[in-house]
Amino acid sequence: MTMTPRLRKLTLTAHVASSIGWFGAVAAFLALAVAGLTSRDAQLVRAAYLAMALTTWFAIVPLALVSLLSGTISSLGTKWGLVRHYWILVKLLITILITVLLLVHMQPIDLLASASAKTTVLSANLGGLRIQMVAYAIAALLVLLVLTALSVYKPPGMTRYGWRKQQEERVLSQS
Repeated sequence: MTMTPRLRKLTLTAHVASSIGWFGAVAAFLALAVAGLTSRDAQLVRAAYLAMALTTWFAIVPLALVSLLSGTISSLGTKWGLVRHYWILVKLLITILITVLLLVHMQPIDLLASASAKTTVLSANLGGLRIQMVAYAIAALLVLLVLTALSVYKPPGMTRYGWRKQQEERVLSQS
Protein backbone atom coordinates (compact mmCIF):
# COMPACT_ATOMS: atom_id res chain seq x y z
CA MET A 1 0.00 0.00 0.00
CA THR A 2 1.41 3.36 -1.01
CA MET A 3 0.34 6.59 0.66
CA THR A 4 -0.60 9.72 -1.19
CA PRO A 5 2.22 12.28 -1.30
CA ARG A 6 0.34 14.54 1.12
CA LEU A 7 -0.18 11.77 3.67
CA ARG A 8 3.41 10.56 3.24
CA LYS A 9 4.73 14.06 3.95
CA LEU A 10 2.44 14.38 6.96
CA THR A 11 3.60 11.11 8.53
CA LEU A 12 7.23 11.87 7.72
CA THR A 13 6.89 15.30 9.32
CA ALA A 14 5.34 13.74 12.42
CA HIS A 15 8.14 11.18 12.56
CA VAL A 16 10.98 13.67 12.13
CA ALA A 17 9.45 16.18 14.56
CA SER A 18 8.79 13.58 17.26
CA SER A 19 12.25 12.07 16.82
CA ILE A 20 13.94 15.46 17.12
CA GLY A 21 11.76 16.27 20.11
CA TRP A 22 12.65 12.93 21.73
CA PHE A 23 16.35 13.69 21.33
CA GLY A 24 15.90 17.21 22.73
CA ALA A 25 13.84 16.00 25.69
CA VAL A 26 16.49 13.41 26.56
CA ALA A 27 19.15 16.14 26.32
CA ALA A 28 17.09 18.23 28.77
CA PHE A 29 16.79 15.17 31.02
CA LEU A 30 20.59 14.80 30.93
CA ALA A 31 21.06 18.44 31.89
CA LEU A 32 18.70 17.99 34.83
CA ALA A 33 20.40 14.73 35.85
CA VAL A 34 23.84 16.38 35.82
CA ALA A 35 22.50 19.34 37.81
CA GLY A 36 20.92 16.97 40.33
CA LEU A 37 24.11 14.97 40.66
CA THR A 38 26.61 17.81 40.92
CA SER A 39 24.75 20.55 42.79
CA ARG A 40 25.02 20.97 46.54
CA ASP A 41 21.96 23.21 46.66
CA ALA A 42 19.19 21.04 48.11
CA GLN A 43 16.38 23.05 46.46
CA LEU A 44 18.03 22.84 43.05
CA VAL A 45 18.55 19.09 43.42
CA ARG A 46 14.94 18.63 44.49
CA ALA A 47 13.68 20.72 41.58
CA ALA A 48 15.91 18.88 39.10
CA TYR A 49 14.61 15.43 40.05
CA LEU A 50 11.00 16.54 40.10
CA ALA A 51 11.46 18.16 36.66
CA MET A 52 13.11 14.96 35.37
CA ALA A 53 10.02 12.93 36.19
CA LEU A 54 7.75 15.51 34.54
CA THR A 55 10.00 15.71 31.48
CA THR A 56 9.98 11.95 31.15
CA TRP A 57 6.25 11.42 31.57
CA PHE A 58 5.06 14.42 29.58
CA ALA A 59 7.73 14.73 26.87
CA ILE A 60 10.04 11.73 26.49
CA VAL A 61 7.47 8.93 26.73
CA PRO A 62 4.88 10.54 24.41
CA LEU A 63 7.55 11.54 21.88
CA ALA A 64 9.02 8.03 21.90
CA LEU A 65 5.60 6.50 21.27
CA VAL A 66 4.73 8.99 18.50
CA SER A 67 8.13 8.41 16.89
CA LEU A 68 7.62 4.64 16.96
CA LEU A 69 4.07 4.85 15.61
CA SER A 70 4.75 7.47 12.93
CA GLY A 71 7.90 5.68 11.76
CA THR A 72 6.01 2.42 11.43
CA ILE A 73 3.14 4.03 9.53
CA SER A 74 5.55 5.95 7.33
CA SER A 75 7.54 2.86 6.39
CA LEU A 76 4.43 0.78 5.71
CA GLY A 77 3.06 3.37 3.31
CA THR A 78 6.20 4.00 1.27
CA LYS A 79 8.42 2.09 -1.13
CA TRP A 80 10.85 1.44 1.73
CA GLY A 81 8.48 -0.92 3.50
CA LEU A 82 8.81 -2.06 7.10
CA VAL A 83 10.79 -5.26 6.55
CA ARG A 84 12.32 -4.79 3.11
CA HIS A 85 15.59 -3.15 4.17
CA TYR A 86 17.81 -4.15 7.05
CA TRP A 87 18.38 -0.58 8.18
CA ILE A 88 14.64 -0.03 8.69
CA LEU A 89 14.24 -3.34 10.48
CA VAL A 90 17.21 -2.57 12.77
CA LYS A 91 15.85 0.91 13.40
CA LEU A 92 12.43 -0.51 14.28
CA LEU A 93 13.87 -3.10 16.65
CA ILE A 94 16.12 -0.56 18.38
CA THR A 95 13.23 1.89 18.73
CA ILE A 96 10.99 -0.78 20.25
CA LEU A 97 13.79 -1.86 22.62
CA ILE A 98 14.65 1.65 23.77
CA THR A 99 10.96 2.49 24.26
CA VAL A 100 10.42 -0.64 26.38
CA LEU A 101 13.57 0.13 28.39
CA LEU A 102 12.32 3.68 28.89
CA LEU A 103 9.03 2.40 30.29
CA VAL A 104 10.83 -0.09 32.54
CA HIS A 105 13.14 2.61 33.85
CA MET A 106 10.28 4.92 34.77
CA GLN A 107 10.22 3.26 38.19
CA PRO A 108 13.69 4.49 39.27
CA ILE A 109 12.94 7.94 37.84
CA ASP A 110 9.68 8.09 39.81
CA LEU A 111 11.46 6.79 42.91
CA LEU A 112 14.03 9.57 42.72
CA ALA A 113 11.34 12.20 42.15
CA SER A 114 9.26 10.84 45.01
CA ALA A 115 12.26 10.82 47.36
CA SER A 116 13.14 14.37 46.40
CA ALA A 117 9.56 15.50 47.07
CA LYS A 118 9.58 13.96 50.55
CA THR A 119 13.13 14.52 51.77
CA THR A 120 16.43 16.02 50.84
CA VAL A 121 17.97 13.82 48.15
CA LEU A 122 21.40 14.84 49.35
CA SER A 123 20.75 13.18 52.70
CA ALA A 124 19.11 10.07 51.25
CA ASN A 125 21.18 7.08 50.16
CA LEU A 126 20.46 7.52 46.45
CA GLY A 127 23.93 8.26 45.05
CA GLY A 128 23.97 5.22 42.79
CA LEU A 129 20.54 6.02 41.41
CA ARG A 130 21.57 9.61 40.73
CA ILE A 131 24.58 8.40 38.74
CA GLN A 132 22.34 5.93 36.89
CA MET A 133 20.15 8.79 35.68
CA VAL A 134 23.14 10.46 34.01
CA ALA A 135 24.27 7.14 32.51
CA TYR A 136 20.77 6.35 31.20
CA ALA A 137 20.50 9.74 29.53
CA ILE A 138 23.93 9.46 27.89
CA ALA A 139 23.13 5.94 26.66
CA ALA A 140 19.76 7.07 25.30
CA LEU A 141 21.35 9.97 23.43
CA LEU A 142 23.90 7.63 21.89
CA VAL A 143 21.21 5.19 20.77
CA LEU A 144 19.14 8.03 19.33
CA LEU A 145 22.24 9.19 17.42
CA VAL A 146 22.61 5.67 16.00
CA LEU A 147 18.97 5.77 14.87
CA THR A 148 19.56 9.15 13.26
CA ALA A 149 22.67 7.88 11.46
CA LEU A 150 20.73 4.88 10.13
CA SER A 151 18.09 7.24 8.75
CA VAL A 152 20.63 9.51 7.11
CA TYR A 153 23.05 6.94 5.69
CA LYS A 154 20.52 4.19 4.90
CA PRO A 155 23.08 1.37 4.71
CA PRO A 156 22.45 -0.93 1.74
CA GLY A 157 21.07 -4.40 2.17
CA MET A 158 17.69 -5.89 1.60
CA THR A 159 16.05 -8.63 3.58
CA ARG A 160 15.04 -11.82 1.76
CA TYR A 161 11.48 -10.58 1.79
CA GLY A 162 12.55 -7.22 0.35
CA TRP A 163 14.62 -8.85 -2.36
CA ARG A 164 11.74 -11.17 -3.31
CA LYS A 165 9.28 -8.25 -3.44
CA GLN A 166 11.70 -6.26 -5.60
CA GLN A 167 11.95 -9.17 -8.04
CA GLU A 168 8.16 -9.51 -8.17
CA GLU A 169 7.80 -5.79 -8.91
CA ARG A 170 10.37 -6.03 -11.71
CA VAL A 171 8.51 -8.94 -13.30
CA LEU A 172 5.20 -7.06 -13.07
CA SER A 173 6.66 -3.90 -14.57
CA GLN A 174 8.20 -5.82 -17.48
CA SER A 175 4.93 -7.52 -18.39
